[in-house]
Amino acid sequence: MRVAISGSHRTGKSTLVERLSAALPHYTVVDEPYQAMEEDGYEFSHPPSLEDFQAQLEHSIARLNEGEPDVLFDRCPVDFLAYISVHEDADAFDFEEWLPRVRAAVSTLDLIAFVPIEARDRITLAASGEERTLRKAVDEKLREMLSGDPYDFGVRTVEVEGEPDFRASAVVERIRSGLSL
Repeated sequence: MRVAISGSHRTGKSTLVERLSAALPHYTVVDEPYQAMEEDGYEFSHPPSLEDFQAQLEHSIARLNEGEPDVLFDRCPVDFLAYISVHEDADAFDFEEWLPRVRAAVSTLDLIAFVPIEARDRITLAASGEERTLRKAVDEKLREMLSGDPYDFGVRTVEVEGEPDFRASAVVERIRSGLSL
């Protein structure tokens, strides 16, 4: 199965990927585009620009299109659409132009596990108020995009909350049950 872990920044996605990797050792882990691109020498603005998010979107689509089975993706194109949607320069991005590519890439996934911000935040933040506002806006946009599916991505999603081991167990159970839940 091909599973993406989705969520705003600092919600525990990478921790979930680590736990899933331990539980599913035959799965390949694909790092989030930001890390992979930074390792390859890409220099991101701080805060990331619209172009930075578009580059990550492009990278995410390319990785999904590689088509290998049994993969855990730390983020997927929907994440970057959410970041772009709430970016101050969002009007400069042509959603309609990108949607067919995003839909095609996302359709290669069997499951997206959404890691929301929880009422009792599990991640300690030393971030500015502006970053907290961005984080919350992305969380809300992702929830809208994944639960309501207004862009017809058509992929199964599961929202996971709680302690990291509980989150991992919920995703593993969903995978092992053949996504029937």
